[in-house]
Amino acid sequence: MFLRLALASLRSRKGSVLLTFLAITVSVFVLLGVEQIRQQAKSSFNNTVSGIDLIVGARTGDINLLLYSVFRLGHASNNISWQSYQHIAADPNVAWTIPIALGDSHKGYRVMGTTADYFNHFRFGQNRPLVLAEGKPFSQLYELVLGSEVARSLGYQIGDELVLAHGLGSTSFSQHKDKPFRVAGILQATGTPVDQTLHVSLEAIEAIHAGWQNGVKMPGSARGHDEEELTPESITAFMVGLKSKLATFRLQRQINTYDREPLQAILPGVTLTQLWQMMSAMENTLRLIAALVLLASLLGLAAMLLASIKERQGEIAVMRAIGAPPLFVFVLIQAEALLISLGGIIVANLLLVLCIAVAGNTLAERYSLFIDGNLLTPQLVIYMAVILVSTLLVSVIPGISAYRKALE
Repeated sequence: MFLRLALASLRSRKGSVLLTFLAITVSVFVLLGVEQIRQQAKSSFNNTVSGIDLIVGARTGDINLLLYSVFRLGHASNNISWQSYQHIAADPNVAWTIPIALGDSHKGYRVMGTTADYFNHFRFGQNRPLVLAEGKPFSQLYELVLGSEVARSLGYQIGDELVLAHGLGSTSFSQHKDKPFRVAGILQATGTPVDQTLHVSLEAIEAIHAGWQNGVKMPGSARGHDEEELTPESITAFMVGLKSKLATFRLQRQINTYDREPLQAILPGVTLTQLWQMMSAMENTLRLIAALVLLASLLGLAAMLLASIKERQGEIAVMRAIGAPPLFVFVLIQAEALLISLGGIIVANLLLVLCIAVAGNTLAERYSLFIDGNLLTPQLVIYMAVILVSTLLVSVIPGISAYRKALE
């Protein structure tokens, strides 16, 4: 009876109620959407690398080393000599290493030189290995493996040939046209920078730069491709997996005080946390904007109910005439506000689920952002409860106004 009365009262003012309902729906959609993207972005961010104990590079800032070695952003301040890499890799506590050589690109995508250990030991997410969707890892000198986004965006398939460019620009006039590569494999999507990377062998990096100086090919200076000449002189960085976690800090200290050249070792998990903390200001700004949008909508709801009180004097008089107490009128106003907000929350959740279903693959492939369609997380449930409580609070003023009208 009470619910039917509240719904009938809202239907009698369907124009203003519909506009208020849409405002609430949009604001709740923005708030829940921002929170969902924030949580999933943080999860994806922290899942970029897994099972790697140390990342070693030339001495620079912790975050800069993480950015160029893992996220392919920025540049290394210097390279690491191959001798230093071999010396550290031979440490008894080291189980495996993944050397990385950066500096070339293909149509705006980074090229990374590495070894077969990359496909065996690199992990992301919850210790998930790299899996080839098609083909196989590179085995010949001029073979490469594409990340899923590179293959999808550029339309490459197994067996296609492509040319790498010197430098990192999307357009380059220094291309290795004399040494084209053939696509040997395509990795499955990982939601990490791996998807946007072309993977070649370290020997291939050396081979395509034979006879190059300072980014320019020197005529008549090409050298052979025997094994000794293709041994790298230096690499950009390398990842380390240890036999025992107990040796992590000791080896990190040894690397940071290495006397042959200035090196730095970082713990990727700790540095990821530091990087996310730097981004917390933007994160909190988005949440504040979403909260202010919701507050404006709730105040609009209160204003709509307050403005309707004068129009409802006859309705209130009828309810009083049939014996309804003033408190009944107050609770009725609260129930109407609650129905509008509850309806807005339900529709906003449905719209958010629909948007995730439609745009989820695009966000994953293009922005490496995997959004979970499950909205019943503890944090979002708390948000929805806070919205309902806030609705009751802002509707107190129109409720009191109706209560006073009922006493007249």
